[in-house]
Amino acid sequence: MADTFPLPNASIDLKGEVAIVTGATSGLGRRFAKVLAAAGASVVATGRRTERLEEVVAEITADGGLAVGVAVDVLDADSIVHAVDECEKAFGTATILVNNAGIPDAQRAVKMSVDLVDRVIGTNLRGPYLLACEVAKRLIAEKRGGRIVNISSMGAFEYGGNGAALYSITKAAVNRMTEALSVEWARFGINVNGIAPGAFSSEMMDGMLERMGDIAQYYPRKRLGDPAQMDSTLLYLVAPSSEFVTGTVVKIDDGQHNR
Repeated sequence: MADTFPLPNASIDLKGEVAIVTGATSGLGRRFAKVLAAAGASVVATGRRTERLEEVVAEITADGGLAVGVAVDVLDADSIVHAVDECEKAFGTATILVNNAGIPDAQRAVKMSVDLVDRVIGTNLRGPYLLACEVAKRLIAEKRGGRIVNISSMGAFEYGGNGAALYSITKAAVNRMTEALSVEWARFGINVNGIAPGAFSSEMMDGMLERMGDIAQYYPRKRLGDPAQMDSTLLYLVAPSSEFVTGTVVKIDDGQHNR
């Protein structure tokens, strides 16, 4: 077979791509939005805190990137559709989606209120599912391929029994969602993959550290991850050169968890 690919086939040039990033107001999501913009994508940063969105957009544009902020409540199906509409108005069809928005529960299962149960499931699973379907629906209608990256957690694979059972359950569901949708949408050229981070520095992690103390001391390398250490994996999964990779969840945890 003739060699039709460059050597190496590893481009991360995202010029011409349009990316939606949820939960872009802080932590990993903020970093994801800035990284995609730096690689050339036009970015729609979404979240609930509008002032934080303005900050992210300002940082991206100051660095020469293209970005807009759209307020989104992932618990609201109409808000999700509105975000995709606003993306199309600003830059065109979304070809990259990073489903990053998520919340912890930090409670024992029997102590959770029904309202909290609904919010955790709605934010961590229902919202990402609806958004992935909305983006895929439009790509299919336009006969275009795309890349969806769902942010899972190492908690999907290992649960220590110290609270946050529902969080673990929803992230395991995100993994299965990633696998199932990758099969359903493969024929349309839409790749669906996931990233399962371990303990990384973020606002969510700050809350855990306040409750549990310095958990890094129990890890083999006694450190937390920096969001920048996820850049290469994100870019790998959204890059045109990884178009044969779909239905995969990449673990990034520095050896923190058992295998």
